[in-house]
Amino acid sequence: MAEVPIGVLCLQTAFTKIPGHIRNPATFDFPVAYRVVTGATPQRVVTQADPALLGPFIEAASDLAAAGVGAITTGCGFLVLFQRQLAAAAGVPVYTSSLIQLPMVAAMLRPDQHVGLLVAKKEALTRAHLAAVGGAELPVRVAGMAGQPEFGEVILGGKRNDLDVDRLRGEVLSVTGQLVDPGLGALIIECTDLVPFARDIQDITGVPVFDIVTLTRMVHQSLTRQSFHS
Repeated sequence: MAEVPIGVLCLQTAFTKIPGHIRNPATFDFPVAYRVVTGATPQRVVTQADPALLGPFIEAASDLAAAGVGAITTGCGFLVLFQRQLAAAAGVPVYTSSLIQLPMVAAMLRPDQHVGLLVAKKEALTRAHLAAVGGAELPVRVAGMAGQPEFGEVILGGKRNDLDVDRLRGEVLSVTGQLVDPGLGALIIECTDLVPFARDIQDITGVPVFDIVTLTRMVHQSLTRQSFHS
């Protein structure tokens, strides 16, 4: 069976994407096609939730579908606000955010447990983002990265492109620590830029960790099922 590529709609950022990031092709063992949406800065997507970006994202999604991708995802979980519109317009399955996994993950847990959400900016995550995936009423605890210097300067602010990986790892683990409590049953990494540290996050939480890479691998496998019969 020929490989089926996954398309990725990308924000306009220039910092280095390390292995484990959805925009690093080495993260996957299958082909990935990228489209950068001009003007889609983290500020406009995360902080402003700018509705004017919907048109450019639909156009880029249509281009990827025409190029033959089997499904489309994105490089920012906050694009979940565009989930229904992009899924309706693209012509192939679309999953804009790792947050789409929230109802499934919550359903796995005991009634006394909740899902931790590690996000780019806690204040920017609204009820509308969770409602877009049917998760507005689900038990969650949220921690955000916006107040961390390396994350804020490089990823959110775009003030420089030379990412200090060790410094960012320390920030990620510090913020993740805010989510560790007896009721934590699982964790979803909303921010695609934090996924390279998923193993570190799991080491300090001791719970299942979901993110855009786990979701992309699942979607790709659904498109390329193996035969169990000769």
